[in-house]
Amino acid sequence: MSLIPFRARIRRSIADLNLQAALDGNAMRRTNGRLAAFASLPDHQERRQRAHAIKAEVVAHLEEYLDRFIARLQENGITVHRAADAQEALRIVQAIAAASDRKAATLRPRSGERVLLAKSKSMVSEEIGFNHAMQAAGFEVVETDLGEYIVQLRGERPSHLITPAVHLRRGDVARLFEEKLGLPYTEDIPVLTATARRVLRDVFLSADVGISGVNFGVAATGTLCLVTNEGNGRMCTTLPPVHIALMGLERLVPTLDDLALFLSLLPRSATGQKLSVYTSLIHAPRRPGEVDGPQERHLVLVDNGRLRMSRSNLAEALACIRCGACLNACPVFRELSGHAYLGRDGSIAPYPGPIGSVVSPGLAGCENYGHLAQASSLCGACKEACPVDIDLPGMLLRIRAGEAGTGERVAAGVGLPGTVKLGLRGFGLAARQPWLFGLGQRLGGIFTRLVSPRRAYMRLPAFTGWGLSKDFPRLEPRPFRSRWQGIHQDVLPVDGKTSPAPAQQPVAPTSGESLPERFRRELEAVGGKVSRMRQEEVPVRLRELLREKGLDRVQADRTAAAYLEGIASGLQPDPDIRLGVTGALCGIAENGSLVLTGSPDSPLTASLVPETHIALLPESALVATLEEALRGPEVRQASAAAIVTGPSRTADIEMTLTIGVHGPGELHVFLIDDL
Repeated sequence: MSLIPFRARIRRSIADLNLQAALDGNAMRRTNGRLAAFASLPDHQERRQRAHAIKAEVVAHLEEYLDRFIARLQENGITVHRAADAQEALRIVQAIAAASDRKAATLRPRSGERVLLAKSKSMVSEEIGFNHAMQAAGFEVVETDLGEYIVQLRGERPSHLITPAVHLRRGDVARLFEEKLGLPYTEDIPVLTATARRVLRDVFLSADVGISGVNFGVAATGTLCLVTNEGNGRMCTTLPPVHIALMGLERLVPTLDDLALFLSLLPRSATGQKLSVYTSLIHAPRRPGEVDGPQERHLVLVDNGRLRMSRSNLAEALACIRCGACLNACPVFRELSGHAYLGRDGSIAPYPGPIGSVVSPGLAGCENYGHLAQASSLCGACKEACPVDIDLPGMLLRIRAGEAGTGERVAAGVGLPGTVKLGLRGFGLAARQPWLFGLGQRLGGIFTRLVSPRRAYMRLPAFTGWGLSKDFPRLEPRPFRSRWQGIHQDVLPVDGKTSPAPAQQPVAPTSGESLPERFRRELEAVGGKVSRMRQEEVPVRLRELLREKGLDRVQADRTAAAYLEGIASGLQPDPDIRLGVTGALCGIAENGSLVLTGSPDSPLTASLVPETHIALLPESALVATLEEALRGPEVRQASAAAIVTGPSRTADIEMTLTIGVHGPGELHVFLIDDL
C-alpha cells in the first residue's frame, strides 16, 4: 500500500503549533532531568556496559532463562500462561476474566454489570490491542495511569512510552474533562489531577480484575517487578481479587543484584529520578492470614515475534527497558510525536520513536513498518541516550538495507521514493570510482551554484524526497581530495601517538555523612518528611500529628499498633480512613527509600490507600544501597514488597509535577534511635 498517510501525518504534525509546543516542553524537561539524575551516578557508563552485557546474555539464551523463571513462578504459586501471539494472549486473559466473573458472587458482587478490569500502564497491552479486544468481548477496561486515562477518554493511543499524553496541553485536558467528566472548565493541573484521582478511586475499589505490565522479571527468584510513580500500579496489583500481568518474553534479568543495576538506570533515563516512587516486587498471591493482595495471580508471557526476533539482526533491540530516553533525544520524534509513526495500512505503530522504528518492524513485520527506519537522521543521539547502549543507528541501517534477518523478503530502501532510490544507486556506483566521484562533485558543485548562487542550501522539488522538510546542501566545486593534497600538516603528536581523553573521575561522597543524615537528605529531596526521635517519643508525636489533621482513626500494621494505644486502628483497608501507619523493613540511604513487605501483620494497603502515610523506621534498619536491601531474605520470602520513595506524583499534564495522585500525597518517616 501507499506511504501517503505516513507523509501526510508528518506534514500535519510539523504544522501543528500546539503539538510542537507540547513536544518541545517534554523533550527539554526530560532531557535535562535525565542528565541531572545521571550526574549523581559517576560510574553510569560502566553500568550501561554491564546492563548491555546482561541483556545480551539473556536474549542469547532466552529459552533457558524462561524455563528457570517459569519454574520459580510456579513454585511461588503464580499461574503462568505462554502466548504465541496477540490473539492467544487475549483469549487467555478473556478466559481468566470470565472465570473471575463466575466467582464474583463470593469475591465482589456487582450484579448486572460487566466485569471491570482496572488496568495499569502496559506497552505489551498496546501491542496486542488489549483494550479494544476486551471491550469487544464484553469486558469493561479502565486505564488508571493519568496519561493513559486521558488518551483513553479521547479514544487515542499513547503518544510516548513514558508520557502517553505528551501531545496534549492543559487546555486540551481541561476541555476533555469538561466534556467527559462534567468538571467545570479549569486549566488548574492539581484540580484536573484530583478529579481523575476521585473518579479512578471507585474503579480501584470495585474492580474484579487488576491488569498490569511487568518492567522486569527476575529469573532466579520468580519476581515480577513493576515501576510506577502514581500508585495505580500498586492499586491494580493489590486491591482486586485477581491480578493478571502481561509480560514480553524478553523482560528478564538473571538475579536481584542485576535488578538493582537496572533500577539504577531505568528511572534516571525515564523520568530523571534516582528511583521511582513505587517499585513493586511481587512473588505470590495472597497467603493464609494476609488481609490484602489478590487471591489469584496470573502471568501471561507474550511472544508475538520475540523469539523470531531474538534470532535476527535486530535481536539487540530486545534489550530495551522502555525508558523512552531515545524518543526524547531524537530530533525526528521531537517534531512528530508517536502518532505520526504509521504503517502502510495506516495503523499507528505499537512502539514509536527510534526504538519503535526497530521493534515495530521486528515484531509486526518490515512490510508494514519497515519504512519507519527512514524517519531518522542517524545522528546517534538515541544510542548516546540509551541506558543499555543499544546500537539503534546500526539496526536502522540494517532495516533500510533490507537486512533485518526476520525471515521476510524486504527490498533495500523500503519507504524511499523511487527518485531517491535511483539517486542512491547512482551515488553508490560513482563512489566506487574515485575519478568518477570527483568528476560528479565538480559538475554538481557548478550546477548547485548556478541554481542557488547565494544560499548554502537549496530546496528541490518534493518528488525527489528532499522537498518534504529538508534542504539539499550546495556542493563544493573543488573535491576534498584535491584540497587535501595541498595541505601539509601533521595532525599527530610528536611521538606519533594520540592521547586518550582523561577518564571521568567519580564524585566523592559527602565527607562524614552518616546513613541517617543521607537518608533524610535524599527523602526530603523528593518531598518526604523525616523526624528523628527516641522510641519513647513515638506515641506522643503520633498523637500530635493526629490532632493536627483532626483524625481519630488510622489503618495500621501490628508494628505501628503498639504505639497507638487508645486510638482506633485496624488492619483492613478502608477508603474513609485518611492516615496509614506502618513499620518498614529497612530504609535505603542512597535514595531515601523505604522497603515494606506484605505479611499477616503488615498490610501493604496501609501505605497506599490513605492520603497520608507515616512509616516507623529504626535507625539500625538503614542500609547504604538498593543492592543491600534486595539481598535481605525477607524481601524474597514476602508474597509482595514495595519500595517507596517519596509521596505519589505525576507529570503527565504538560510535564508539570503534581503531588498526590492515587497513592498518599504525604509521607512522614519517624526515624527512631533504637540503639
